[in-house]
Amino acid sequence: MSKNVSLPQLGRRRLLAGASVLGGAALGAVLPARGEAASAKALLPLTAQTTEGPFYFDPQLVRADITEGLPGVPIEVRFAVMDQAGVPYAGARVDIWHCDAAGLYSGYAGQGDERRVSTKGKTFLRGTLISGKDGVAVFRSIYPGWYEGRATHIHFKVLDGQRGQRTVLTSQLFLPDALSEYLYTQLPAYRRAHLRGTLNSNDGIALQAGDTVVGAVRQEAERYVATLNVVVDRNAHSVIGLPPVLGAGPPPDGTSPQAEGLPPGFMGGHPHELEGQARLAAMVPGQAKQAW
Repeated sequence: MSKNVSLPQLGRRRLLAGASVLGGAALGAVLPARGEAASAKALLPLTAQTTEGPFYFDPQLVRADITEGLPGVPIEVRFAVMDQAGVPYAGARVDIWHCDAAGLYSGYAGQGDERRVSTKGKTFLRGTLISGKDGVAVFRSIYPGWYEGRATHIHFKVLDGQRGQRTVLTSQLFLPDALSEYLYTQLPAYRRAHLRGTLNSNDGIALQAGDTVVGAVRQEAERYVATLNVVVDRNAHSVIGLPPVLGAGPPPDGTSPQAEGLPPGFMGGHPHELEGQARLAAMVPGQAKQAW
């Protein structure tokens, strides 16, 4: 069990009402029935491929609970995997990995704001599940923290276990900035010496990927639940760069987007310079006009 951090009471429901965003195909949307002829118009948009990033490795841990006792706000991450006709992808392998509340990935050295933290030999916040008949894989985790140069995100892969573990999708799930900001500024486990510098609105990877990777978040009594409908081409072969040597390399930052597979300068500006209404406008939908 993780050392769960209790959810702050003040304003959290009001915040979630404005922060929850539905990404990909809407959960519960009307989808083509089995056997129904699927025209081009009926096909769901594929979930965008994104860079794998420099911190993937496979610890071969088949498990739903990936917390390993880490402190943080509980979150349930639900991936509903399907093809473009909306047919559930049963038997798909789903991998997940993300950073902890302090922005650290397991298994690597040179991390943290000062690049002095090593997590070599550790496997926290990584796991694998096989999707059920409904195409769903559900992980129990903690809400991820952040590190320089990136918005809040959760990495995942979908592999076809029936065909030699072929990767059909490598992507990232993005979470609402307003919710992230609230947790990062209110809870000791997430609080840092300075505000994060990259939001969904100017994270190069998030902008390139678009709406299909934005998760829907709701609040339950003891956890948040993040859901993403993941639409894949079963015959695809995700083309990604090879991960670095296990244990090596610091997290990417705003001056080194190449670590995430992007060209120099792609990350954008320095949103940590935004304050007040301008920062609010960068995080909360519908606030841009009021900022100016």
